[in-house]
Amino acid sequence: MKAITLKSIIAIIAISFFQNEIYAQAVNWEKTSKQNKNLLHANIGAEYGITAGLGYHRLIPVKRFPLWIGGEFSMPLGNQLADDFKVKLGAQIRIAAYNYFQFSARVQGIARRYHNQSVTLFNFGSDFAGTLGYYRKHWFWGAEAGFDKAIVTHFKHSDWYKNNIYDNVQDGWYEPATGGDFYYGLQGGFCMKKTDFTLKAGRVLQQDFKSQPLLPFYGHLGVNFNF
Repeated sequence: MKAITLKSIIAIIAISFFQNEIYAQAVNWEKTSKQNKNLLHANIGAEYGITAGLGYHRLIPVKRFPLWIGGEFSMPLGNQLADDFKVKLGAQIRIAAYNYFQFSARVQGIARRYHNQSVTLFNFGSDFAGTLGYYRKHWFWGAEAGFDKAIVTHFKHSDWYKNNIYDNVQDGWYEPATGGDFYYGLQGGFCMKKTDFTLKAGRVLQQDFKSQPLLPFYGHLGVNFNF
């Protein structure tokens, strides 16, 4: 009975924790210039709750393949800010351009923390995505698809869990990978000289292509500051 209960609770925790936070900011590649190599972005959105994010990227101005390198921090909004969080470090690169159509790719490493009454989870993972869009200086739109993978996770069970559910549960790092989500959606933006307003929305599908998270949709509003 205890083994069945343990497996059920761990499964529920994993589903809740590994629901995607699609917080890579949309970039207008047509505005990329050597005069504005810094990109500060902030956003707020709705996925499995209300979340907020902040990030910074630096432009490496390669002529045909401009590259943004940087990081992002996001967290759910609740009574205890930053008790759960996600940090991403990585890069976005434009791979191809034809007239105003452009294709870009993103790769990021992820560290994230989630906790509830039963357990605290800390995870390392990765995020890969590609975007095909139509970009003008004052507006853009595009379609994005990607995969967010949880690779290795540390479990730290609470005293409440050990006293009430299963006293011999083992803490520590668990492999192989514990979860992953595919996501796809649309993005767009309205751009001024130094500021861009962006919108992203789409769906999330778990890696078995059959299951969906509790809320299978995502969306967020963002602001980019170029300087």
